[in-house]
Amino acid sequence: MEQVRTSIWREEAEPTDRFATRSAHCRGYDVYGDLLGRARWVDMLWLLFREEAPTEAQAGLLEALAVALANAGPRDAAVHAAMCSGLGRSPAAAALMAALAVGAGRHGGAQEVAAAMTIWDSRAAPESVALWAAGWLAAAAPTSPIWPEADHPPGFEPNGVVTPGIVCDALQRLADIAGGPRLRWLAAQRPEIEATVGLPLAMSGVAAAALGDLGFTPEQGEMLHLLLRLPGAAAHALEQRAGSYKDFPFFALDLQDDPLKETA
Repeated sequence: MEQVRTSIWREEAEPTDRFATRSAHCRGYDVYGDLLGRARWVDMLWLLFREEAPTEAQAGLLEALAVALANAGPRDAAVHAAMCSGLGRSPAAAALMAALAVGAGRHGGAQEVAAAMTIWDSRAAPESVALWAAGWLAAAAPTSPIWPEADHPPGFEPNGVVTPGIVCDALQRLADIAGGPRLRWLAAQRPEIEATVGLPLAMSGVAAAALGDLGFTPEQGEMLHLLLRLPGAAAHALEQRAGSYKDFPFFALDLQDDPLKETA
């Protein structure tokens, strides 16, 4: 019987049609014979990225992180891009590609998460906040021929005035659920860290700590961050596709030097 095999996936063909799959195994588990109906989505997601099944604590933390990242909301640039695509009646794939393109970069995007995870991996157990912050500020983001150099320490909001409530809540709840050393340390030291760095923590910083505690590599974390943020972008794109541009929830602008007002 013909087989298609990778280190992740093994397929066996139907005896009478080698282009049809008779059975599929992920990391040795029969997906449709054993996992379907028994495993959770996060269990399958974990197996696709890792060689062993997750523990209950690991699956619980990943599931909680997935909820935290599922919808960044209309204020988020990636979601906003998907909404614009939906409003223009673009195909579904175009809306998701718009969200991926905008959400891939180094300002709250997946590249920023990967950069923060890389710095976490280069640090031993957190020292004093001052030493940790100094090392974090001095660490260079991974170089790439595609992405411009970051203009702020990854995981922090360069334009922020306060730490958003959702960031504080996500950090504390993830640390309480099954947080490892990164999440617990961030949750305990967040005010001092932010004061030392001079910037508020961003959701990308929380995601980087959680993904690092779960043992994912920066490359895996980048992929997962892109993937886990798509549901909200898809839902908002569909909502705008069914509506009118007159109802689009954009921010109102009050021009101080509006030529039309001066003319009137």
